[in-house]
Amino acid sequence: MTTTPLIELVVPVHDEERVLADSVERLCAHLRAFPYDVRVTIADNASTDRTHEVARRLAERHPQVHAVRLEQKGRGRALKAVWSTSEADVLAYCDVDLSTDLAALLPLVAPLLSGHSDVAIGTRLARGSRVVRGPRREVVSRCYNLLLHVALRTRVSDAQCGFKALRRDAAAVLLPQVRDDAWFFDTELLVLAEAAGMRIHEVPVDWVDDPDSRVELLPTAMADLRGVVRMSRRLGSFAAVGVVSTLAYVVLFWLLAGPLGSQGANLVALAVTAVANTAANRRLTFGVRGAAGRWRHQAQGLVAFVAGLALTSGTLGLLHLLADPSRLVETGVLLVASVAATLLRFGLFSRWIFPTAPHRAQPTHRTAASEVAA
Repeated sequence: MTTTPLIELVVPVHDEERVLADSVERLCAHLRAFPYDVRVTIADNASTDRTHEVARRLAERHPQVHAVRLEQKGRGRALKAVWSTSEADVLAYCDVDLSTDLAALLPLVAPLLSGHSDVAIGTRLARGSRVVRGPRREVVSRCYNLLLHVALRTRVSDAQCGFKALRRDAAAVLLPQVRDDAWFFDTELLVLAEAAGMRIHEVPVDWVDDPDSRVELLPTAMADLRGVVRMSRRLGSFAAVGVVSTLAYVVLFWLLAGPLGSQGANLVALAVTAVANTAANRRLTFGVRGAAGRWRHQAQGLVAFVAGLALTSGTLGLLHLLADPSRLVETGVLLVASVAATLLRFGLFSRWIFPTAPHRAQPTHRTAASEVAA
């Protein structure tokens, strides 16, 4: 008779026939001395190689290993499928490359089993973590998490680390709400958990980058950005205002560059669009109505204007120092610099100018169990 495991540890895989057997053998060896009953479920999402065949052989060799096959691709889809039907008390997952040191597994699940926390995540960005990875992935990871803090106001330090766990009662609340079936699944799950007031425990991990990772960095980053925009009404509104402001800036610069010169046209175009941008975002993005604080907000908006001016003027000056560009090249380079200035303004608006503006509901500090009971 099969007993219900205390912990279900999912390993989502796609075209991993070369590394799957070695990783699962290492995982099983580690679990022999583990103090809790763990079932390892290999969730193959639409592999086109022999991954599922390898998974079935591992399941035959190890009683605690199970193999599941999904016909559609998506790490989030695989996790949702297994977790939604599991009867284990704690649901967890780790990446097949085992980049995270397995010594962190017990600290990950312990606060969930004790009832102290609802969700637990491994973090590579907290004090006490030891990480070995290339500079490109380091920069992308830190920029992405900074964007989450600004756009979605999440407090978790590392949303992307492939090492997470949650209680089954928390999963019952969260999984039906998660829309993403791919890599943004993790982030969406955590944002929803925070909004529900669930307690999230962070575990510093030792992590070594897998040089043979199957993750395509640029497509994944773009998909994550789309997910952030979808979850942040505020960011979407700011982006729309930013597009209009940027286009207006380009038109003004083009019209004024002749009579005023490049730097003069840049100054005037930025000043006009900065005032309009602050007024539009005050009302449309951050929901601030009435005259109270209007002039203070415009004065603070001037700081964002000065930052944008420094960025664009500096870029323009460097461009003229290196070459004698045409008007079209000038405009293109300034367009890129203006987009960067827009992102900087969003950070200043969210964290400084309108930090208490109305936004989505904040955590209420109710636990997952109380949500289910309600």
